Amino acid sequence: MNAPPISRRPEVRRDDARAPSSTAAKMRVEHLDFFYGDTKVLHDITIDFPEKRVTALIGPSGCGKSTLLRALNRMNDTIPETRVEGRVFLDGEDIYAPRVDVVRLRQRVGMVFQKSNPFPKSVFDNVAYGLRINGLVRSRGELEARVEESLRQAALWDEVKDRLHESALMLSGGQQQRLCIARALAVRPEVLLMDEPASALDPIATQKIEELIYELKKAYTIIIVTHNMQQAARISDITGFLWMGRLIEVGPTVKIFTNPDEKMTEDYITGRFG
Repeated sequence: MNAPPISRRPEVRRDDARAPSSTAAKMRVEHLDFFYGDTKVLHDITIDFPEKRVTALIGPSGCGKSTLLRALNRMNDTIPETRVEGRVFLDGEDIYAPRVDVVRLRQRVGMVFQKSNPFPKSVFDNVAYGLRINGLVRSRGELEARVEESLRQAALWDEVKDRLHESALMLSGGQQQRLCIARALAVRPEVLLMDEPASALDPIATQKIEELIYELKKAYTIIIVTHNMQQAARISDITGFLWMGRLIEVGPTVKIFTNPDEKMTEDYITGRFG
């Protein structure tokens, strides 16, 4: 008789994985439903995203993680025949209110995508892009300082400081992804959304991205979508588990990975499905 498969729990980083209960919510989602045409893909989602913490959204493919992430800075607005019901708050203000400046919203809530997408420009011009088009700097000296600041924040400065005017496409995959993070940081957002930011990278580059996220949360609220449960356990303070467009459970990462309230969460994180 064959022995049953052994379920393995990801190791949780325990030093600060339990977010203090007093931490204020930087963003809050209330009773959010989302539709592609007539198809409802998010169902009554309510979740807080604490300030200067990392929240990981986990769940199987197609469960609505990326759709929820994109709803947080209205990236879904660019998709035809979509509809949102419910509310999303940033510092207590509804981002779907009629008078919201969506350009300004996306400056405050930046996005890093799954696949690195540097522009076919120099390293310098990639980071400077948002600063220039939004008129956020007044002199060449200020522009250069902001570019350096962003590259340092993305732990990339030392690797590219002598290559600033070379094409960004000449960088390695991991460097390109950190460049995209630097580009997002250049406009000084308050929240950083990350959609599978290390899924296409090798283990060494992935480790650098994870270490970077761990440092960035000192200054930014970070919300990350990941299929990698070990990654969620290592870098997040809060974890939310989605399944078929529903938020099954959310809580401190330590609790979700060691003593979840819902059996479905337990089954997913131990590899019984998904």
